[in-house]
Amino acid sequence: MKRRNALRNMSLVAGAIALNKQVLGAATSQNLFAGSKVKHSVCRWCYNGIELEALCEAAQEIGIRSIEIVGPKDWPTLKKYNLECALGTDSFASIPNGFNDPKYHGDLQVGYKGLITAAANHGVPNVIVFSGNRNGMDDKVGLENCAVGLQSLVKHAEDAGVMIVMELLNSKVNHKDYMCDLTPWGVELVEKIGSPSFKLLYDIYHMQIMEGDVIATIKASNDHIAHYHTGGVPGRHEIDESQELYYPAIIKAIQETGFEGYLAQEFIPAREDKIASLRQGVEICSV
Repeated sequence: MKRRNALRNMSLVAGAIALNKQVLGAATSQNLFAGSKVKHSVCRWCYNGIELEALCEAAQEIGIRSIEIVGPKDWPTLKKYNLECALGTDSFASIPNGFNDPKYHGDLQVGYKGLITAAANHGVPNVIVFSGNRNGMDDKVGLENCAVGLQSLVKHAEDAGVMIVMELLNSKVNHKDYMCDLTPWGVELVEKIGSPSFKLLYDIYHMQIMEGDVIATIKASNDHIAHYHTGGVPGRHEIDESQELYYPAIIKAIQETGFEGYLAQEFIPAREDKIASLRQGVEICSV
């Protein structure tokens, strides 16, 4: 009987320790990044193999505030988990067929006006747009076309309180022929449109490939940037010591500009435990 009681007591103690570790672990995860000024987000498409609700649970536990590049149909699911969508999109948005080609303006304007209205109604602060591919078009002509196509949308975004962001993408590796592939081109477009509701999405991975000099560019162009994406170079995998960028210094430079927007993890995990990689990425950027 004494042995049985001892075993029972040991079992109860072990259970209590396990439960305590579980509770403390969750609390630690939730508070781990509480002191960081970074507003963390994660791009949905990098975790398409994980059900959205499971990703929501993981994001909530890690301390991520947003899951982005999802459309209106998924926003209620995010809200269910007290998460935001920092950057909205919808199925009509196209990287190769963008605002640099007037033949797409009509359809894009209709689609984006609806998306901007929906974003305003659901508290989504930003929507993403693309320049489109060159297809032999001169960059200056493409810039003028983008300005014309976006002008009416920008006015709608101003009235709705939503930011339109155009993403800078590399045209060397991932998006051949994409026009908005250099920061100076994007900055010129922002200045030409001249609206507080139109800025750039500076993708650190893409711009390291195209032009490098990331920290100096961020400092020089911060007034034209509303959103950031991460990714390891080369390969677009984890942002740890396996790649060439040192993210703590980059994030510190972003913070020194006074940036108050979102920074989203947009790397494709190479490890089997994808959520562990996501947690590590958030921790690296929590400076």
